[in-house]
Amino acid sequence: MCGMFGRIGILWQLMRGQRLRYGLAIAAILVSSALWYLPPLISMVAIDHAILGKPLTRPWFMVRAVGWLGGRSVLAQNLWIAAAMSACIAAVAGVFTYVKGKWSAQAAESTARTLRDRLYGHLQHLPSSWFDMRQTGDLIQRCTSDVETIRMFLAAQLVEVARAVILLAIGLPILLSLDVRLGLLSMAMLPIIVIYSWRFFANVRKSFKRVDECEGRLTANVQENLTGIRVVRAFARQDFECERFAVKNDEYRREWYDLVRLMSVYWPVSGFMTNLQAGLVLMVGAYWALTGSLTVGTLAAFIASVSMILWPVRRVGQVLAQLGKAIVSLGRVDQILSAKPESDIAETPETAGPPAGEPARGRITVENLSFSHGRIDVLHDVSFRVEPGQTLAILGPSGSGKSTLINLLLRLYDYETGSIRLDGVELTDMPRQRVRSQIGVVMQEPFLYSRTLRENIKLGHFTAGDEAMIDAAAAACVHESIVSFEKGYDTIVGERGVTLSGGQRQRVALARALLRQPPVLVLDDALSSVDTRTEVLILRALAQRHGKKTTLVIAHRLTTLRHADRILVLEAGRVVQDGTHEQLVNKPGMYRRLWRIQSAAVTEEKTT
Repeated sequence: MCGMFGRIGILWQLMRGQRLRYGLAIAAILVSSALWYLPPLISMVAIDHAILGKPLTRPWFMVRAVGWLGGRSVLAQNLWIAAAMSACIAAVAGVFTYVKGKWSAQAAESTARTLRDRLYGHLQHLPSSWFDMRQTGDLIQRCTSDVETIRMFLAAQLVEVARAVILLAIGLPILLSLDVRLGLLSMAMLPIIVIYSWRFFANVRKSFKRVDECEGRLTANVQENLTGIRVVRAFARQDFECERFAVKNDEYRREWYDLVRLMSVYWPVSGFMTNLQAGLVLMVGAYWALTGSLTVGTLAAFIASVSMILWPVRRVGQVLAQLGKAIVSLGRVDQILSAKPESDIAETPETAGPPAGEPARGRITVENLSFSHGRIDVLHDVSFRVEPGQTLAILGPSGSGKSTLINLLLRLYDYETGSIRLDGVELTDMPRQRVRSQIGVVMQEPFLYSRTLRENIKLGHFTAGDEAMIDAAAAACVHESIVSFEKGYDTIVGERGVTLSGGQRQRVALARALLRQPPVLVLDDALSSVDTRTEVLILRALAQRHGKKTTLVIAHRLTTLRHADRILVLEAGRVVQDGTHEQLVNKPGMYRRLWRIQSAAVTEEKTT
């Protein structure tokens, strides 16, 4: 229960800026609800007072209205006035109902837009470790389907709660003022309907939670399959994936079936109780009317008014069902919003590094660095130093900690043991944005957007001119490939760059990094898909920036590493060798073994 009210509090916070519109919508409901009670009262006056000649003593505002019209005789001779008044009142009530719908819809759309912006912005600042434990498809479902559920509740159901309360608050005094006995009898089933609706709400909320979770798993399955569609086809796993999807789809269907069955039970039962209440009023009221203790007009007014009270009370069950669904969606959205974003510090002259706009020199110092992913130790007491303008090559088998070291340098993860300093400033003392603005990185699996090649290359430097873009593409040996396309730099690449070859994707990503002209350039196995000849050309172009920019190169081909100023060999998260190519190739160890293996392979290839 506390959790539910807590999420209602979240909903109240989300409505900030739109509460006035919701208030005006509720005011419009108040007016329209009050007006809808007038036609039954007009019919009562017309029947009892104008036609049957009975004295009119209540309600007081109807007594005043008849007097203003000229009294009973005028009304009896002009019954069309009662009909015209009812029609006019219905028209005005309809206008206020329209205004209510318009204002609540506008408020809901604005709230949903704010929520989407807030979710998207918050996701941009969550730590990488948070995404490691989440499925992309489930996150997409929370940002789309769950937000849409909240929007629909705010637009259509929230004001219905106010409408039910207002109809009760207005209708009960009116019915009791007409006849206390029949008024109390009209409310006999109300407590039972409310209790039943509340129990229904408790059950349907749990069911909605299960449905939402199943939908999230189903969406994640689809997203994962489409992302890896080439792998699925390459291994002929289409049938297996279809069966896997069918299992999740069937689970989703079963949960929806249970939900529909739950809701289908509620409507007949609540409808039976509502009709039983109306029938009870009609039966007892008719008996009292026959015995003369109740006027016919009063009975007609009661029958019309009771339906206006009981119908929205019955509909509260539907509102509660949607509330249950909205609360579940709020909980799933709140799991994102309550996630702690990447911690950062305020920039100060003592800790921010170089002044804004002034690039770093590129000196990197790592001392006694250790890091663990959960309970798995990845790096152990790693230490090295790279001077400005030097090229450091990092070599090691898979799982040795090479990419983790780069992730720590980019502050995608934060270390707790050891030290990493950029130009003498501890990375954890620098704002993340400043750290990443000083480093250009080409990942092992480069990501390209489904946009033009021009937009992809200029991603990190939107204001760069075309000449600088072409120079960067030429240095990355991809300019000739791009101009060979029909639309050149305006060619749109497929999602994740799927329309390009692996080598082209890596070279476009390299051009993107070079265009930024960062003080530190990191190549995380960024030439693995490039042929040997192109690799030589790229390394030659990178050598021209040698002495000006610091470069960290991770690779498995030793030809990529041999010209580096220093080579660092990692094994099981530890530095096992450190030196130049000449030093390491003449020293027993992993580097010499790999050099001999790769050299022998190259020699054999040439001879064959």
